[in-house]
Amino acid sequence: MKEIVVLAVNISEEKGTIKKPVDHIILNEKGVENDAHAGDWHRQLSLLAAESISRFEVSMNRKINFGEFAENISTQGLELKDCKPGDLFYNETIRLEVTQIGKSCHGSNCEIFKEVGNCVMPKEGIFARVISGGVLKAGDKLWYQPINLPNNE
Repeated sequence: MKEIVVLAVNISEEKGTIKKPVDHIILNEKGVENDAHAGDWHRQLSLLAAESISRFEVSMNRKINFGEFAENISTQGLELKDCKPGDLFYNETIRLEVTQIGKSCHGSNCEIFKEVGNCVMPKEGIFARVISGGVLKAGDKLWYQPINLPNNE
């Protein structure tokens, strides 16, 4: 198990738009309360690592703010792109199950792509569903539990 830190939590009211950092998010059976992506499906929320954001900042030669790639949860401490479906993130109350790594890019039809000029989510963003909810805010910690641990861990 590995501990990761939540650097920011972000929401948007419309799909395909940049998410804005908020003080906290409420996770429920639909995903992130008041977020455009909440619903009865496998991509209820998205996570993106600061490690991925930093690489894009270098390649794009500009600062990228949390939420610009439409991630709900910005983290640090783990290369999220290396996670697998079925892996878990959790704390005392929250349990999230990874459901998908990456997604199709909508290119010029996407407001994020238009504003940022590129997108990290197709290869390095991950998606999850809420197994048990709660309140999450910047500074909180989550544990990462891979689904298939080797016998010696």
